Amino acid sequence: MDAVLTLIAQTNLKNEYGVTQKLVSPRDVFCKVQSVTRTEFFEGGRNGLNPEFQFTVFSGDYDGETLCEYNGNAYGIYRVYRTDDDYIELYAERKGGTNGKAD
Repeated sequence: MDAVLTLIAQTNLKNEYGVTQKLVSPRDVFCKVQSVTRTEFFEGGRNGLNPEFQFTVFSGDYDGETLCEYNGNAYGIYRVYRTDDDYIELYAERKGGTNGKAD
């Protein structure tokens, strides 16, 4: 694990006026970064996805987040694959509206 990935949890909460607000909770975890395979890239493209990275993280560090940030860019996590009891692979894509820092 030689890189740092920021996992971003989002929760919708209602304030005292009944207005729903988004609560964002980022946290850093260690990971291994790889490019997606050719097959993953082309199959994802057929399904309207834009696969870019595969992050391998300790399974205890992942809590169902669907957004992450790596090197200042925001990504959506579209697939999770458990490799064994200790590690999982997070497949991430760059989406429209996430061209810079995570919102």
